[in-house]
Formats: sequence, structure tokens, C-alpha cells
Amino acid sequence: MHTVGIFCGSSEGCTPAYMEAARHVGRWLAEQSINIVYGGGRVGLMGAVADSALAYGGHVTGVIPKSLLEREIAHTGLSELQVVDNMHQRKSVMAELSSCFIALPGGAGTAEEIFEQWTWAQLGIHDKPCAFLNVNHFYNPLKVMVNQMVSEGFMKQDYADMLLFSENLHDIIEYFKTYTPPASKWTTRREN
Repeated sequence: MHTVGIFCGSSEGCTPAYMEAARHVGRWLAEQSINIVYGGGRVGLMGAVADSALAYGGHVTGVIPKSLLEREIAHTGLSELQVVDNMHQRKSVMAELSSCFIALPGGAGTAEEIFEQWTWAQLGIHDKPCAFLNVNHFYNPLKVMVNQMVSEGFMKQDYADMLLFSENLHDIIEYFKTYTPPASKWTTRREN
């Protein structure tokens, strides 16, 4: 694992714990020489992750659609900024550049982005792991919902188990290092 894709809010949230966590993520990944790919913004948790990583010598690549660049929310001090035509391209480029994905707290965009990567992993489009940094128990309701998907017969337990919910970034990175994907949806794992 050399590059983590980060999805997170373009807002700061209601409690300082979210910004503190974003700064910690940026610093910790930089200190571990793990590159970051994220949405390219300079605001909210997005900007905090990038600024912190850059301050500690990290390599940060932003991927931003032209429409957001033109609204002047792009981070101008990144290691690299890729400007794409639309949100679909943004997610595709981020998926290509990332070895794994972490969602910090955020809104609908954050949820949609990490869910797409999780779905792609279920379908075997890629075999990259996904995790939620569960700052301030932010993702506890989502964890309940994922378990509900399984208990009501809409998803196999193997696909719920693909996700890690943790308050500890180190635990997430260790999980990524040992991650083995389940068989892709609609296929069965071959016996060797």
C-alpha cells in the first residue's frame, strides 16, 4: 500500500474532534510515507488533511472537477492537482490512483464516494479495501444499517465484512495490509 484515497467533508463539522482527526490523518500518513489522493479542496476536513500532510512532507494529489476549480475551492499548494471534467471522472481517477480508501466524517458526497468504491470491490471491479474512520462514533448508525442489509437478506455477510469501522487510523492501515477480498458478487471463489 502506497497511496490512500481519502473521502471526507468539505465542511468542518460541529465539533473540533473532526478537524483534529483530519489533521492527525494527514500528519500520520505523511510520517509513514503513505501518499494521499483526495478531492482537491482547500476547505473543511479535506483541506485539513491536505495541509497537515503537506506540513509533514507528505505527497498529496488532489483530483477536482473543473466546476469546483472555477468556484475557487481548489487547494493551490498540493504536490499535484489533476483537473477533470466531472465528478464521475474524479471518482474514476481517484480509484485508479488509490490502493485503498478511508472515509472520514462527511456528508452525502463522502458517503456516495466510499459506497461506490465498496460496490466496485463487491463486483470485482477492483480488490481494494475500504474503511471508515469512526471519529466521535460518527459512523455507528451506518454500521447498524450495513448489518441491517445483511439481516434482511439484501447482502451477504462477506460483503459487510469488507468494511472496517474503527476510531484508530493505525488499526485501519494494519487491516489494509492484511486484507483479502471475498469472491466477487455473482461468482464463487475457486478452490486451489
